[in-house]
Amino acid sequence: MKIALVHDYLTQRGGAERVFELLCKRYPEADIFTSLYDPEKTIDLGDRIVKTTFLQKIPGAAKYFRSMAPLYFPAFRALDLQDYDLIISSSTSFAKAVRKNPNARHICFCHNVTRFLWDTATYLREYGDYRYFAPLIEQIFQVMRKVDLKYAQEPDLYIANSSVVARRIESIYGKKAMMVNYPIDTSKFLFSDIKEEYYLASARMISYKRLDIIVEAFNWLGWRLLISGDGPELARLKSKALKNIEFLGHVSDRTRKDLFSKAKSIIVAALEDYGLVPVEANASGTPVIAYGAGGVLDTQIPGETGVFFKRQTPESLQIALLEANGISWDYDRIRNHAVANFSENAFFGKVEQIINQACGVHQLFIGH
Repeated sequence: MKIALVHDYLTQRGGAERVFELLCKRYPEADIFTSLYDPEKTIDLGDRIVKTTFLQKIPGAAKYFRSMAPLYFPAFRALDLQDYDLIISSSTSFAKAVRKNPNARHICFCHNVTRFLWDTATYLREYGDYRYFAPLIEQIFQVMRKVDLKYAQEPDLYIANSSVVARRIESIYGKKAMMVNYPIDTSKFLFSDIKEEYYLASARMISYKRLDIIVEAFNWLGWRLLISGDGPELARLKSKALKNIEFLGHVSDRTRKDLFSKAKSIIVAALEDYGLVPVEANASGTPVIAYGAGGVLDTQIPGETGVFFKRQTPESLQIALLEANGISWDYDRIRNHAVANFSENAFFGKVEQIINQACGVHQLFIGH
């Protein structure tokens, strides 16, 4: 069986790219396709050949990949995948549009519906100049929404990373989605049952991550808080923080693992569709204090692996912090929860059963 793996663009390294990296490792004989590829800024694919689209030939396209938005659908439609029996796409936007031969199967790992089209105001509020061009952008997006909806019908089966995304796929695209929580490489995280006297937030410093809530809560409590990550909100957050809060900036993978394993808790204030950070925290044996909506409802057990706060306010977070401080956590149990439910083996056990059923075969992937 000939397999093609397709991703929107390989110009950065985020959660969607980490999942695609796992797919590439799982199926080493598969051919890899994407619109744009910058090997210096994305996942490590070793010496694998990555086939790109005509966008790769446009100077500066990989750097300014977001500006290429109207061209992605034509680029993916132009790819020739007629010889493949199975297409596995990894998409938040465009890769789902690829064409296949009538006898092939297309399974889409849909990380989300195309957010900039269907949740435009939220997605683009990070870009200050958006408001000046909003009328023109909206006209373009109206056309693109129709195209996105049309090409969303191409996959034979959708796999969503959370129940939130599954519902969104059905609501907007009119397609049912299987829900399989995306994995992490649990072997890459350090476990410690000895916690130090600090809390940790690890996130890109953009407004929807709501780090401002965390800073205000810890200003009031006076407890030690470390924040790793970088982004446009850094200066504003620093200006609000008191001396008990330390900004670490970008940290190495090794340092990040160390921080996760020794923190009293990891704090997540954003409304995430899924969110890998809470799962990574659990894999380190560390409980999570999170805003109780979105993907964490699929991954966390209140009182056992974490605590939820009900509103995105400093006061609500403070209540959750005080509650968590009174719990005698079983760190081994937290770690075991992550390994049992979010390891690569657990993930591919579910995924390959779905793929085998979709392809009408049995034990297609024995040997991986």
